[in-house]
Amino acid sequence: MSIQANVHTVKDFFAAMGGGNKQDLLALVAEDIEWIIPGEDWPLAGTHRGHAGLTDLLQTASEMVETSFPEPPEFVAQGDRVLVIGFARGKIKATNRTFEDNWVFAITVRNGKLTNIREYIDTLALARASEMPRAPDS
Repeated sequence: MSIQANVHTVKDFFAAMGGGNKQDLLALVAEDIEWIIPGEDWPLAGTHRGHAGLTDLLQTASEMVETSFPEPPEFVAQGDRVLVIGFARGKIKATNRTFEDNWVFAITVRNGKLTNIREYIDTLALARASEMPRAPDS
């Protein structure tokens, strides 16, 4: 596939995520997709594999986080890699705390399907927003 086709596939993936159509989303990813989210003290952190892992990740994210993307992301591609560079604002629902996150997704596309996503995110901002307030000492 061409570099432009890979970028188009990634753009379609982001549109499907925003549109909430699970079937459209799964049609764009390989059966053995691997999505890696760094961090500790952040419930979405870890390696999520396959369609089931992706479905679980997106379900958990929709239950936990409200996110907006005030500016469209930038797409930079070379070979089978597409970097998506963006900025998000959000809120962790359980804590009602807000965060700002400059992020990069490094995505591998092979044979027209996303095979790997590695996020580079502000894990500290997300962990802080996820922290429950501490009870005062008695």
